[in-house]
Amino acid sequence: ECCVQNTAREYAKIYAAEAEPLEGFGEVPEIIPIFLVHRPANNIPYATVEEELVGEFVKYSVKDGKEINFLRRDSEAGQKCCTFQHWVYERTNGSLLVTDLQGVGMKLTDVGIATLTKGYKGFKGNCSVSFIEQFKVLHQCNKYCEMLGLKSLQSTHQKQRKPMSTKSKTLPNSATVKKTVPSAQESKRKETSLLR
Repeated sequence: ECCVQNTAREYAKIYAAEAEPLEGFGEVPEIIPIFLVHRPANNIPYATVEEELVGEFVKYSVKDGKEINFLRRDSEAGQKCCTFQHWVYERTNGSLLVTDLQGVGMKLTDVGIATLTKGYKGFKGNCSVSFIEQFKVLHQCNKYCEMLGLKSLQSTHQKQRKPMSTKSKTLPNSATVKKTVPSAQESKRKETSLLR
């Protein structure tokens, strides 16, 4: 838990260093640190400690990789969390995704990380690789993604899924054969005659 949250925190610091200087970007989400405490005299010898967040606790994205909920999509914090996810995804060439972004305002805690099956630079996250696939499909860029110059995931995904077009070959000095598609009425008549 400490390793995941503190790894995400380091990415958030780099993200902040790039985003904050941009005109109009404003405040950037911060992932608060979490510490492991050893208590040898206690029945449970290890515990985690972090800053208490006071205020309305909001989930900006969920652990299964789905985009932020529709009611929060328009909030500044929600949009900036999505941009942070996109930034990390692009920064790691699609190998790592910070998920389960939640907290109070711009202060986030209890985040998750999904990595490709082999991990990323020796690090393996605590979430399924399927979260990365879902994120690629569901993420919608916003003005903060554009301010950072992030590439749209939708166009990349659509290009990959675009059906292959078949080109007709034409020989020199030959007539092109035009294939006609029967109208809906003709198709219906054929279906009716086949059923009889």
